[in-house]
Amino acid sequence: MTGRIDEDHAASLKAFVVLSKAYKTVMDRAVKDMKQYGLSPSEFMILEVLYTKGRIPLQQIGEKVLVTSGSITYNVDKLEKKGFLKRIPCEEDRRVIYADITAKGREQFDLIFPKHTSTIHSLARGLSLEEKREVIELLKKWGKGAEHDN
Repeated sequence: MTGRIDEDHAASLKAFVVLSKAYKTVMDRAVKDMKQYGLSPSEFMILEVLYTKGRIPLQQIGEKVLVTSGSITYNVDKLEKKGFLKRIPCEEDRRVIYADITAKGREQFDLIFPKHTSTIHSLARGLSLEEKREVIELLKKWGKGAEHDN
């Protein structure tokens, strides 16, 4: 390929740059919101999963949140010390440990989650409901296509 790129390649690059900038702006605002509740983004995301999905094996938390597996244990330890979650051994398989939100964690998140949801909603105020649905489908399609591209 010469120094010039075709229109399709240029559009791919432009889409990537726009997505990256939008992601950074939205995530910076979302992280600022999470931190105001005294939680790191990782702690917040772990609690959010437990709050919305219920008890889950520790090994599966990393799949549900944007947290590296190495920091899951560290963040679970911190949340356990704060009294927001507890570890529960699986009776059928001793290798499996569940994480579950405590009453204190649920009570705290009952206060936090509606505010956080409103903040995230306000970050998307430039889009109509139909546009949000379209963005969701397009980003899923992009992500799935990228998974299969080597």
